[in-house]
Order: sequence, then structure tokens, then C-alpha cells
Amino acid sequence: MNWTVCPTLDAQRQLEALDRPVRDRVIKALARLACDPYASPNVKALRGKKGRYRLRVGDWRVLYTLDRDVLVVLVVEVAHRREAYR
Repeated sequence: MNWTVCPTLDAQRQLEALDRPVRDRVIKALARLACDPYASPNVKALRGKKGRYRLRVGDWRVLYTLDRDVLVVLVVEVAHRREAYR
């Protein structure tokens, strides 16, 4: 069962602002995430933020939530690791 990956408007803008090689790596990681948002060793549930997860892509972080009822991965933020958790 595949999930649908939906970025918020802010996340879409952040993704578009990335350099092409980084953006391509993040997009590939999001495609793998659509197959199973729990399977990657680079996925971790965030403490203190119930229902929020992070996907590590090199020095970049993709923060997202899951809607299990309709199988949607809602990408909330794409940021460098220095800025992702602020």
C-alpha cells in the first residue's frame, strides 16, 4: 500500500530553494518514504512532538506527520539540520 506524499506550501518552497543535487536526493528519499514511512533507518519519531517524524537526508531533515486514515505523509518542513528543530 503506497502513501501519498503532500508537502505544505512552506515545505514546497523550502524544497524548491535547495540546490539541485540536494533537492534530487530529498525527492528520491520522499519517494521511498511513500512506500513505507516507517521502514527507513533514517526515520525517527521526534520526542515532545507527538505524531511528528523526521527523515534524515545527509545534512538535511524532512519533518513530517502521518494521517493513517487516508495514508498521507504531510511534509511540514525541509531544512538543514542546524535549523530543523528550532
